[in-house]
Amino acid sequence: MTKKIVVTGLGATTPLGGDVRTTWNRLLSGQSGIRTIEAEWIAKHEVPVTFAGQAAVPAAEILTPQEIKRLDPSSQFALISAREAWADAGSPTVTPERFAVEYSTGIGGVWTLLDAYETLNERGPRRVLPMTVPMLMPNGPAAAIGMDLAARGGVRTAVSACASSTEAISNAYNRLQTGEVDIVIAGGCEAAIHALPLSAFAAMHALSKRNDDPAAASRPYDANRDGFVMGEGGASLVLETEEHALARGAKIYAELAGGAVTSDAYHITAPDPEGSGAARAVLATLAQAGATIEDVKHINAHATSTPVGDIAEYNALKRVFGDLLASIPVTATKSSTGHLLGAAGAVEAIFTILALHENKIPPTINLDDQDPEIPLDVVTSPRGIEGEKALAISNSFGFGGHNAVVAFRRF
Repeated sequence: MTKKIVVTGLGATTPLGGDVRTTWNRLLSGQSGIRTIEAEWIAKHEVPVTFAGQAAVPAAEILTPQEIKRLDPSSQFALISAREAWADAGSPTVTPERFAVEYSTGIGGVWTLLDAYETLNERGPRRVLPMTVPMLMPNGPAAAIGMDLAARGGVRTAVSACASSTEAISNAYNRLQTGEVDIVIAGGCEAAIHALPLSAFAAMHALSKRNDDPAAASRPYDANRDGFVMGEGGASLVLETEEHALARGAKIYAELAGGAVTSDAYHITAPDPEGSGAARAVLATLAQAGATIEDVKHINAHATSTPVGDIAEYNALKRVFGDLLASIPVTATKSSTGHLLGAAGAVEAIFTILALHENKIPPTINLDDQDPEIPLDVVTSPRGIEGEKALAISNSFGFGGHNAVVAFRRF
């Protein structure tokens, strides 16, 4: 028998705010978290792109000095968001062996790795920190959460580029369905605003070049979009079976109705222009949710603001929804946050959940001239969602041809 899985806690630290409520309020008001990077390494390395969505609240203002010293910035964001989500869920009492973590990253501890390499070159091997390996490993954030909250039901890390945290949420759904565990913290983090990743993405011509106007640089669906904007942060969801949540009197934000993962096998960076793999992920998610295309009342799109990617996603959605697509409200929240890579799916899952819970679809900003090749109903000012049991989906796609989609239902 299929169990109903529900969301009982939310946590986030993003370019818009250091917690969920601040992030959400600023998103609804159409603010941008993108700004010029004020760091010496920009000039030192002559980084061609000088702006990004940096975390609105530095981790050092929240964590202890010891935690900052022993955790890569990605793990710092993970721990901040997980603690907020756990507290928001009421810090539930749970048998540790029935409590799991599904937490992801797209790149991992890049700051730790590159700082250690610089130390090795400049000061020699004896000066490399003993904690370097546990700080740089991609499962470091998940492990930090597991140890902090005493989760002994399994700690796993999905690494599938920008689809990572959506895949983690889908994996959490499956873990809960098996009955192995009662509660899962799922989500993702990223902290890759560093000279090397910025320069590498710029060399691929993947990033926007609007150094003179950072706040307007991320512009999904706009005819003049010229690339995505890097972002950083972390987001966490507390997920449990409805039976478990009701038994402990938990508040419930929404139902996690399903999730699915597919792959394109097309190109290491470019999406399949026909969107067939992404379309299969949407259809599989709806099947798992026991839903039809008519049930979908809102889409939080991956929509990174790249010329090719936005059209490929539109083609995928058109394959699934056909003429119905024109009447489904779509939003592209990376216009405000930038692209948080491995954390993007978890952040946007929270936006999708709150859109259902508070009946407010957040706006897409910077859409001045909508691309005629993408004739979607793009939400540019907050709007409600129709239906007592409305379903909303959130899409994530990553380098390597990774596709991940999750669906939430109004509870």
